[in-house]
Amino acid sequence: MPLLPHLKKRTKYIEPCAGDGRLIRHLAKHGHKCEFACDIMPENDPHSKIEIVQADILFFGYELPPCKTIITNPHWSREILHEMIEKFRHHAPTWLLFDADWMFTKQSIPYLEYCDLIVSVGRVSWEGNGVSGKDNSVWYRFQKHKCKTIFKSR
Repeated sequence: MPLLPHLKKRTKYIEPCAGDGRLIRHLAKHGHKCEFACDIMPENDPHSKIEIVQADILFFGYELPPCKTIITNPHWSREILHEMIEKFRHHAPTWLLFDADWMFTKQSIPYLEYCDLIVSVGRVSWEGNGVSGKDNSVWYRFQKHKCKTIFKSR
């Protein structure tokens, strides 16, 4: 929910770490449209209208289609996460949901200068399932060029 006020109405986006499509379904409930979804190990539901393509967009040369926005909940492994930040921010403005503590680490320094907005989330519970994570999360928006960072609290 904290991301929604920061998206334009009917945002069209791609989801490169789609998993089982929960984020896509959540955003669709609020009028946003996923134009392409992929994952290394997609969990396609045969009853869903969402097609999640099997693709590894980082390490096997798979190219993302043209888009105006990327929105995803990526793997939090730093090696993978940092590769995604670099690749995605050059492709389109990129919203990534991951742990808030990352911004306070030395490893974040080269990437934060491309992050123009950080939106506080807290502990995430997908689709009201009552299960929340143990880490505080934020939405980070990364841009192609260096910028100042604004932090939006809850």
